[in-house]
Amino acid sequence: MNDPATIRRLYGRRQGHKLRAGQAELVESLLPRFEVPAGPIDATALFGDDRPLELEIGFGAGEHLAGQAAMRPGHGFIGCEPFLNGVVGALVHVRDGGLDNVRLHMGDALEVIDRLPDASLTRAYLLHPDPWPKARHAKRRFMNAGPIGLLAAKLKPGGEFRFGTDHPVYCRWAMMVMGQRPEFEWLAQGPADFLTRPDDWPQTRYEAKARRLGHEVWYFRYRRK
Repeated sequence: MNDPATIRRLYGRRQGHKLRAGQAELVESLLPRFEVPAGPIDATALFGDDRPLELEIGFGAGEHLAGQAAMRPGHGFIGCEPFLNGVVGALVHVRDGGLDNVRLHMGDALEVIDRLPDASLTRAYLLHPDPWPKARHAKRRFMNAGPIGLLAAKLKPGGEFRFGTDHPVYCRWAMMVMGQRPEFEWLAQGPADFLTRPDDWPQTRYEAKARRLGHEVWYFRYRRK
């Protein structure tokens, strides 16, 4: 049996509703231009120069990824999402925003993180992941020692890891996991720091839905020591 503390596989759906013709065309024509290539990867391999790199783990429909990429055109952004319909959403943002500083991976984020050099990421994001709320599924959460330890190795000293959720079970679990990581410093001085979304944290449609449903949303920022 896999140890939840060390498991290095993520879980997620691959496809929901059938793609429309225009969406399928985006996948055929645009995804190959913006797809993360096979083999070892770094900023030069992805973007042709040594620029700062940022990574989003499970980008949903791509609103946050696109917003961050538009704010910092000199940075390179890697988005990982196993859900095909989410990748289509990100491709729409890339096309409409002319976002040449984005690369996409349709699959497990750990496959990409593994191939990055150590201390190569300036920021990493994990926003509203599937909470896997049942105790027997806790090993499936990204917030476990194995994935977080790998991510810590890839973040530069002073780099930032951002985590957001509206699920109280995952919130408590994440705080416990991160509280046991000596590599990270929690950047919160008081409740307002994790109850208010920072200005440079674009809202996702999932977060907006959570707010409409009356859910509390928590925003965590951690600095790599």
